[in-house]
Amino acid sequence: MFYRKSVEERIADRMAKRKPLEEGKTFEHGPAKFVFVSFVVLVVLMHVIGIAVAMEFTT
Repeated sequence: MFYRKSVEERIADRMAKRKPLEEGKTFEHGPAKFVFVSFVVLVVLMHVIGIAVAMEFTT
């Protein structure tokens, strides 16, 4: 009456219901893609600004 599936069984059931990933689709989770792209853009901007500052002070 009070039987509940274990966490592993519930996760396995959810995974079985999901459709397979499409070829070439890396991120299936929108927020994860947003965080990843934001991080890459931030790193590139920091490098560009750092190079600009270094070039300014090495005259």
